[in-house]
This record gives sequence, C-alpha cells and structure tokens, in this order.
Amino acid sequence: MSLKTVGVGGLLIGGGHISVQSMTKVKTGDVENCVAQILSLEKAGCEIVRSSVLDEEDALAFKKIKEQIHIPIAADVHFSAKLAVLAVENGADKLRVNPGNLGGEKQISLVADCVKRHGVPVRVGANTGSIEKRHYEKYGRSAKALVLSALESVKAFERRGIGNIVISVKASDVPLTIEAYRLLSRKTEYPLHLGVTEAGAGDAALVKSAIGIGALLTDGIGDTIRVSLSGDPVEEVYAARHILRACGLDKQFVEVIACPTCGRCEYDCRGLAKRVNERVKGVKKRLKVAVMGCVVNGPGEAKKCDLGIAGGKEYCMVFYGNGEQVRVNVGDAERVFFEKLEELIK
Repeated sequence: MSLKTVGVGGLLIGGGHISVQSMTKVKTGDVENCVAQILSLEKAGCEIVRSSVLDEEDALAFKKIKEQIHIPIAADVHFSAKLAVLAVENGADKLRVNPGNLGGEKQISLVADCVKRHGVPVRVGANTGSIEKRHYEKYGRSAKALVLSALESVKAFERRGIGNIVISVKASDVPLTIEAYRLLSRKTEYPLHLGVTEAGAGDAALVKSAIGIGALLTDGIGDTIRVSLSGDPVEEVYAARHILRACGLDKQFVEVIACPTCGRCEYDCRGLAKRVNERVKGVKKRLKVAVMGCVVNGPGEAKKCDLGIAGGKEYCMVFYGNGEQVRVNVGDAERVFFEKLEELIK
C-alpha cells in the first residue's frame, strides 16, 4: 500500500486504508435515478463512486447529485477536455481521464489547470484497450506496455505541476493484471487503483476479481479497489468487501462460518446459514457466528464464536460467547438463534 496519500473529498486514498469504489450504471444526467443508485451503493459500503460523462447534461448534473449524496464522486471523462473541466467546475471530487485521448497538449493543459485550481486529484492509467501505440508495437499486449503507457500519462500531468495522481493498469487477463501491478508498484509511489477490467458476470467474474485483486492486496499492493461486474453495482461493493475481509483488511463485519454439510446433517443448516448471511450483510460490527450441521465438529467450532448453533434431527445446541449452552427443540432453534443474533448486532 502506498504511503503517499491523495485526498478525494473527505477521504484519503493511500496511507494504509483500502477504499472501495463502484460506478453508476445509469445516465449521469438522469439525476433522480443516479442519486438513488449512489445511495444504495453508500448503504452497501461504497466509499467512492464514479459516474460517466458523455455530454454537457452529464457534466452539469454533478452539482445536483453532490447535494444529495454523502460520498465523494468521480467524473469519468474521455475524448473531451471541455467536459472534464465542466464536470470539475460542477463539483466532481476526482477526475478519471486518459491524457492520450483528450486531443493534444493544449487540451491536457486545460484539464491540468482546472484540477490544480480546484484541488481535485486525477486518476490516469492504461488498460489493454488503451496501450500507447508505440509501446504496443514494441512490447505487445504485455505488463511492460501497460506500465509504460500509464507512466506516460502520469508524466503528462507531472509536467504541468500535478502531483495528486492515482494510477491503474487493468486487464481482463488475471495473470497479466497481477504482473502489471507488481511491476508498476516497483516504479512509483503514487496510490494504485486495483481492478480486473471487463471481468464479466456471475461466479466467473467474481472469481477472476477475487484472485486478481486478492493476490495484489496480500502482496501489500493497492490503495483502492473496484470489482467490475456486468450487473447491479451494489453487488460490486459486496464483492469488494468480501475480498478485503478474506485478505484480513476489513475487520468490521459479522463473519459467518458454516459447515459444507454432508449426510450427517439432519436439520436445515444450509437454509439457516443463508438466512443469517442475508441478515448480517452490511452490519459493521466485529462478530463471529457459526452455523454448523452436526455434532462432529459443530460444538467445537461454535464454542469459539460470539454465537453458534449445531444441530441434529430433534434438537439443536445454541452456544453463546460467554460459554453458556442452550438445548432447544429443532422447531424453535432458528427463532432462539435469531433473537440472540439481533441482541448482538443492534
């Protein structure tokens, strides 16, 4: 993680904290629906949101959106220095641009002067679809080409006195993404934004993102992350939080452990575990809860938790963190368990 920090609204990127990002998936100029989506993202644990700017309506909308949300918002602008400036002037807390497609030196200077004037940071970088031509011709679709392209974008702003910079080097190829970020981390002290771009949808996309982002985080690389999924952006935030938790970087949550179940399971352990996970999703409190299927490992695992349950065909044992154990009929077990769970998370 970078020791260098970049301020985005009231949030710091770098310095040890890993922030979670997502991106709105409605037209930014549709203020009502854009705000509704951002508020849902906030509730899920998103810390920075990014919105695309396709036209003047989108750029002007930042002012109205900012009045109704509580987290920093970044403007994602391509091919137009004018729209980048307009978005910042209307309140964007951060700007994501590619200097190479802004239209030339004059346009880059226009954007640089604007972000300097407003104290707004810039995220630059490259993905496998935006490698600079000369680097692509020399190194192909490689980690080196990605990193050289990204650092070229950085220099374009550094020459104009801009130092509040975040960098990304994304690919849809997981090993390439990991290799590129590892190389980049050795060449810069700027904060790094992690992600596996165009990961896709469903379980395959989640696995790709978890492996790519997780491998880098456990290396100590990365300062802010986005899980890019085709679908509801709220699911991106939940996935990002799970990655941070699996890497030991987010501890304020309710950890639910559950056995995989087998033929020894004689009550609805799987259904209960699913309902418990749904109930604690988004709860920011350090607790550990166990939902176990039988007496083989169940009691031992459950005893180590703040709350646990292990069961059989006729009765279940509910285990409390203070060592107390209560035997209840299987028909009453879920009610008793959830009553105690509500006490713990309130």
